[in-house]
Amino acid sequence: MPVHPPTPQATRQELDAERPRRKGEITRERILDAAEELFAERGYGGTTLRDVASRVGIRNPSLYNHFESKDALYAAVLERGVGPVLRVLSEFVVRGDADSGVVATRIVDLLAQQPNLPRLVQHETLTGGERLTPLLREWIVPVLTRGQEMARASAADAWPAEEIPLLVLAMYHVVVGYFTMAPLYRDLGGEDLLSPDSLDRQKHFLTELVDRLFAARRQPDRP
Repeated sequence: MPVHPPTPQATRQELDAERPRRKGEITRERILDAAEELFAERGYGGTTLRDVASRVGIRNPSLYNHFESKDALYAAVLERGVGPVLRVLSEFVVRGDADSGVVATRIVDLLAQQPNLPRLVQHETLTGGERLTPLLREWIVPVLTRGQEMARASAADAWPAEEIPLLVLAMYHVVVGYFTMAPLYRDLGGEDLLSPDSLDRQKHFLTELVDRLFAARRQPDRP
């Protein structure tokens, strides 16, 4: 029995069923973008859902269709930005054969998609925001833990065990600090650190830096 193509009416119904889903996803991403930007500028305490809705250009009830509270929205912003970074580090730890420089450049690519996220983290860290402990730490601590596991796997011959946490902190500041300083750097020197050329230069620098930091060295004599 031949199979007939769907009728125009059936096709329209399928399209009508798809449109709300696509529109809802687009709106959700716009809300996350606006929230990430505002949380980076003002911190958790200085941002209201009304602020976010206004920046997106929607009414408050429409925002509640996607996020039930400011806590839920804040958590979603962190999950969208930090989750992929954590997965990259976890993949390295599980495999154990990935190049550390490649991992660093992949993280730069991820942060470039949400450049306000590092500023959000910095803002909450410096101001001691209330959300730092219950939400931010929930995401950042695993990143640092995975980073230490990664460093131990690839830098055991280059650094004493007690210095591995310091190495991870240094790399964290090199990678994340690049994005937190981008607005000020642009205002002072006129260079956009988030342009494709600048990001490529940063990734090349990180690859060279990781190679040199993780290069085997003779351990100093210990008393």
